[in-house]
Amino acid sequence: MSTVAQKQLPLRPAGPATVERLLQWYDCERRDLPWRTAEGAKPDAYPIWLSEIMLQQTTVKAVTPYFHDFLRRWPTVKKLAGANLDEVLAAWAGLGYYTRARNLHKCALTVASDHSGRFPRTEKELLKLPGIGPYTAAAIAAIAFGARTAPVDGNIERVVSRLFALQLPLPAAKPEIKRYAETLVPSDRPGDFAQALMDLGATVCTPKRPSCLTCPLQPDCHASARGIAAELPRKAPKAERPNRYGHAFVALREDGEVLLRRRPDAGLLGGMLEVPSTDWKPARLTPGTAQRTAPLDAEWWPVPGSVVHTFTHFRLELCVYLAVVPIDASPNLWADPDRCRWIPRRKLDAEAVPSLMRKVIAHALKWKDA
Repeated sequence: MSTVAQKQLPLRPAGPATVERLLQWYDCERRDLPWRTAEGAKPDAYPIWLSEIMLQQTTVKAVTPYFHDFLRRWPTVKKLAGANLDEVLAAWAGLGYYTRARNLHKCALTVASDHSGRFPRTEKELLKLPGIGPYTAAAIAAIAFGARTAPVDGNIERVVSRLFALQLPLPAAKPEIKRYAETLVPSDRPGDFAQALMDLGATVCTPKRPSCLTCPLQPDCHASARGIAAELPRKAPKAERPNRYGHAFVALREDGEVLLRRRPDAGLLGGMLEVPSTDWKPARLTPGTAQRTAPLDAEWWPVPGSVVHTFTHFRLELCVYLAVVPIDASPNLWADPDRCRWIPRRKLDAEAVPSLMRKVIAHALKWKDA
């Protein structure tokens, strides 16, 4: 342990008594989540894995209906492996970060084919599976298989940073937080301990206005003793998101079908359906240049306003064009007709259309139907 880390240790180091208080609190206050194993029941790695993938950068409230839907459609990992990728992407639509869905399906295929439908029990083997990183591997190993390991998500980062009053800003502090968390993991109930830390961070040790007076860890919490709990964990300043611009073309056929195009499998929104659009560039195209890239010959009308969507690394602004075209209209060659298809408006909800493109279609149809 570094000299800096040693200086940051609390005067009363957290230990077995701290862990015991946390587990007692968890037994009374644990959240009722659909992927949690009932007390006394044997954990099932499949729903644990499914929930952990869905919960990456996504809230419990947003994930819950998707989790139920996936389990209804594909109750086992083998069933999920037998699904078509397009079906999985369509079921995932609206949850965001679509690489997760592609890796989810790829991981299911790997577990079904290489592991006879059973998830590996160790972190080392779990890390070899598509879409499973260090946190997810540790979470599955601890919760599903009782491994003595420390998964560290955002909630646990916050609890551990405050408990030990760690001052190094994130993300540089992540390895140090992991080492401190590992000193606390008990040999008995490591999965419950991990989930207890998650619940504590989500409900008591919250980002703003932590409820220190009701926290079972307050007797050992160095940040609370110093009155700096709300300031931790410290975070390095975020770089400003750059802007990108593009033009999207909503072609509505006279029979009510909308032209969509499948995006390449690699890259952002890979494999999803999009409204045919220009590339997203740092500078705006002129209207004339943009319309020359339209996916088919038509009288294109510029829809007032624009659609703004924020991705993790950039902010996107799309100008939208709308055209009503005859039933025999066909995409131009530069629109890549093999990747294009006409889809009835009433069936869009069942397709793998990301939230960005749903916003674009809604923006265009709002003016068309006005």
